[in-house]
Amino acid sequence: MEASQFKSDQYVRFCPGCGDHAICMALQKAMAQIGIPTYEVVVISGIGCSSRMPHYLNTYGFNTIHGRGGAIATGVKTSHPELTVWQMSGDGDCLAIGGNHFIHEIRRNVDLNVCMFNNRIYGLTKGQYSPTSPKGFVSKSSPFGTAERPFIPAQLVLGAGGTFFARTLDVDMPTTVDCLVAAKEHKGCSIVECLVNCVIFNNGTHAWIADREQRAEHSIILKHGEKMIFGKNNDKGLAVEIDTVTFVPKMIVVPADDPRVLVHDAHQPDPTLHRLLGLMGQERFTDVQSDDVQGTNEELPVALGVIRNVEAETYDHAVNQQIADVREHAKAKNFDELTATLESWTM
Repeated sequence: MEASQFKSDQYVRFCPGCGDHAICMALQKAMAQIGIPTYEVVVISGIGCSSRMPHYLNTYGFNTIHGRGGAIATGVKTSHPELTVWQMSGDGDCLAIGGNHFIHEIRRNVDLNVCMFNNRIYGLTKGQYSPTSPKGFVSKSSPFGTAERPFIPAQLVLGAGGTFFARTLDVDMPTTVDCLVAAKEHKGCSIVECLVNCVIFNNGTHAWIADREQRAEHSIILKHGEKMIFGKNNDKGLAVEIDTVTFVPKMIVVPADDPRVLVHDAHQPDPTLHRLLGLMGQERFTDVQSDDVQGTNEELPVALGVIRNVEAETYDHAVNQQIADVREHAKAKNFDELTATLESWTM
């Protein structure tokens, strides 16, 4: 299939230079690579710049109300498990008003593919701070700087029992496509944090890793079964060190030829290492104190790619299996048979 088959005839209204353009294109490429017919795909969204996505994809779609994309997506997948369901959401739509739906679709492990666009700002409503804006961030709704600690999406997803978490960058098309394809292939709730730039209200928010000259030094693309090596010359590696006093594990940077360099295991059921990887470099983005993000330091790169990918029963499968079991053993097979079993009177 061709990516053009997934493009709708609607004019794309993202601002010129917005990172959402890249994710939209990557999603079209990923769908074509997966090869699912357009009529078997549903794209659900809430409210926000990223939530315009259903209009730009030649699939079934539903633009719901603010924060409620997860509830609708869960209903669609549970009632029609044969469909491929994508949920488009932003850091405000997903983590603020929609936060409760977000954590429960993860906890239930509904077989959904969630793209969470993180530009650390409310772009559609013209520049208020969001749940991922760093502490002290000055915006229209925080003229003296925010007094809040931000969410770290990786920490939230793993805390809710997430089975799949990936992170990608709007300027890295190959990695984005790979993450979206992996999200679809995963059976369960797949969360892909898409780091995108808002050129109007928060320009350069991910410049530390988005800049082409700095990216190799400040980020690492994780691939299952491969050594965790990064740097312009691939001369750096990641290892784990255990504090002998507190017994707290932390990630450290070592030479690439050090025997301690880790091999990425995205399928490890225990989330400890995945959490450390997800938190790497986040103090640069969040401005939180180091003891809030234990095991990180400014030398560590931001992890991109698929960080966690483990198997577990999905909610939609469990519900439909339960319905099938009840039907199989029920004495009444239809509504008429059910009413015939009830107490009745003849008048």
